[in-house]
Amino acid sequence: MANLDHEAIRKAYPDAITIHDSEGAFRADGTQITLVQSEIDAARVTLDSEYAKVKYKDDRRIGDKTIYAPLEDQLDMIYHDIVAGKLDTTGTWATHIKAVKDANPKP
Repeated sequence: MANLDHEAIRKAYPDAITIHDSEGAFRADGTQITLVQSEIDAARVTLDSEYAKVKYKDDRRIGDKTIYAPLEDQLDMIYHDIVAGKLDTTGTWATHIKAVKDANPKP
């Protein structure tokens, strides 16, 4: 065994306490768990799906994509929108938030 998918193994076998790439997975009492690749693969699919469902949130905050302005700037946008009577979808804040959401849609 080499380079086991530790995260998927833990998902497929919640009782796996210790995982060694060269030896396998073990329960708390030291007994070895018989790893079934199809179960690990299914767990990986589930993990990837769960990750994809929330990835857009990270994309809105990090990386080279459009991100939200700092809260101080957002509050300033809202203040200026209120003063200008544009506290609607045409205001600076609303268009900024829409641009970020459009660039990073929910899956």
